Amino acid sequence: MTKFFQAFLTGIFFTFLLDFFIFLGIKQNYIDFYEIDLYYNILFADHQNIYIYMLVSALIGFIVTYINNTKLSLIVIGFLSVLSLSTLIPTIGHGLGEMLLMKKNITYKDSKYTYIGDVYYDGRAKITFYDYELKKTIFLNKKDLIK
Repeated sequence: MTKFFQAFLTGIFFTFLLDFFIFLGIKQNYIDFYEIDLYYNILFADHQNIYIYMLVSALIGFIVTYINNTKLSLIVIGFLSVLSLSTLIPTIGHGLGEMLLMKKNITYKDSKYTYIGDVYYDGRAKITFYDYELKKTIFLNKKDLIK
């Protein structure tokens, strides 16, 4: 039971480090690119999928703790580290941010206007939106939108 617990904690530790750099790359190269006012912690907390996180943690913990092949463990951790650190490269971080956060050609309505454009970021209270007609970025309050 102790080795299982140790494997799980080891997996959580390594997965946390990998996730940190993934979201840091998205923050630097996507969120800051569109000048979205958002703290890193909110980005990390709102977009963390607990099921994927726990699955990756279990796999990494199993590989590091139960497989007695140091070379294999280093290769797996090294490969995953290179993947997560690659989001610090502007084109990769921006592209991943678009894949995860951007929604294209969306229509929103409020009591007066209809907005057609791209969602850059769907936040807790506001939506950062690029309006095709206005040709600029605007902020929409979620509570004002008609569903």
